[in-house]
Amino acid sequence: MSLLATVAGTPASPRFFALIPCAGTGSRAGTAQPKQYQPLAGLPMVLHTLAAFAAVPRLARCLVVVAPGDRFLDHPDASFSIADCGGATRALSVLNGLGQLAALGAEPQDWVLVHDAARCLVTPRQIEALIDACEHDAVGGLLAHKLPDTLKREAGGRVAATIDRSDKWLAQTPQMFRLGALAAALEQAGPAVTDEAGAMEAAGLQPRLVPGGAQNFKVTYPEDFALAEAVLRSRQP
Repeated sequence: MSLLATVAGTPASPRFFALIPCAGTGSRAGTAQPKQYQPLAGLPMVLHTLAAFAAVPRLARCLVVVAPGDRFLDHPDASFSIADCGGATRALSVLNGLGQLAALGAEPQDWVLVHDAARCLVTPRQIEALIDACEHDAVGGLLAHKLPDTLKREAGGRVAATIDRSDKWLAQTPQMFRLGALAAALEQAGPAVTDEAGAMEAAGLQPRLVPGGAQNFKVTYPEDFALAEAVLRSRQP
């Protein structure tokens, strides 16, 4: 069956896979190496991310997609596998990773949880909550956080309007969709789409919003590292 086939029926027990795109350079972070490999609380950031997924027994496999030639994670343990098929954009890395999962035996009807390598504060409980909320959903969904701040629209460096925030959410990851449907949506949406839910929306679908949390932020800017470090250390025994 083709990877991009749409499956009308679903099996009694589809499996759950994790896919971690880890091929970015993190140019906004201001680090000498890709930000996902920057040390935080004694470990490279991505290893904190992988530890959270390793603690979720329902996952059949966790696949990390790195850039061709990247050898930082050359010694994976039993909790994850490596695919050096990263692309020029996140969407291409995810699409290539989906193809690799299919080559490893994943089926179009299986679920895939795509998660940012640099979103290292996600917890096993949040991952489990997403699976619980979406495993019987017709579309799938994503962790997200209700916008807590007043939202302004800008024009020329000044406030142009205050926007109603009551229906606004900050998209997080993991984002969980069926492998075949997600691959088809990504191919249709093109390489510029910034997250998997956006690709599914472009295909006319409405992903489910599952409450995440303020600490599940993506380490992006230099000031984010200190906050992530503090949270990680606060969780240590």
